[in-house]
Amino acid sequence: MNADFPRLITLLRKEKGISQKQAAGELGISQALLSHYEKGIRECGLDFLVRCSKFYDVSTDYLLGVSPDRKGQALTAENITDPDSVKDTVFFGNVMPVLNKKLIANSMGVVFDLIGQSESDLLNDEISRYLMAAVYRCFRILYASNPKNEQSMFSIPEELASGYVSAAMSLSEARAMQIAKGLCKKDDQIQNINEVKMTTDYLNETYPQQSASLMNLIMNIESELNFPRPDEDED
Repeated sequence: MNADFPRLITLLRKEKGISQKQAAGELGISQALLSHYEKGIRECGLDFLVRCSKFYDVSTDYLLGVSPDRKGQALTAENITDPDSVKDTVFFGNVMPVLNKKLIANSMGVVFDLIGQSESDLLNDEISRYLMAAVYRCFRILYASNPKNEQSMFSIPEELASGYVSAAMSLSEARAMQIAKGLCKKDDQIQNINEVKMTTDYLNETYPQQSASLMNLIMNIESELNFPRPDEDED
């Protein structure tokens, strides 16, 4: 078996809201043996793996950590839900979550289109890893807000996640900058660098619907960072 199996059968049982004793009875084994399986002390056989799959209504690929989808479905660009289909939530008349979502989504559209124009697979990989890590961190912050949420959903403990993810983001950022600056092997460099030459006019003409979001995002972040400009230091 693997390290994911004990964590996932524990998570599934707790999400189902049943005790270890109840689950063991349903699965036809002793509570002591199930405890060993959940702790990773012992490995189960294929028969128990299949029983778990049927009992929790998930695929064996999910239980083995092969697929993140509970039904074992392979993720493709065609079957990923369009982000616009997610309902926008407005609470107490506050439209900021909706505004920020659209601002970020529009800006990401520009970023990934420019990555596509660069035709650099490595640049796409590193920037994608960086952004996915940022979303992962945001989700874990929200997940931690409710103490009833099961930490076994994640393979990295809460107390270690921030450090690991920060390191991964810093590494991806450095690698992306290395590729962008051409400080890498010739085969890995951006070949059509002129395609990513940007001006505000170019952005407005090429992305008439999204460029305003990107410009606002840039302005908002730099305003919050309050970076002192050289002329501001002079009395």
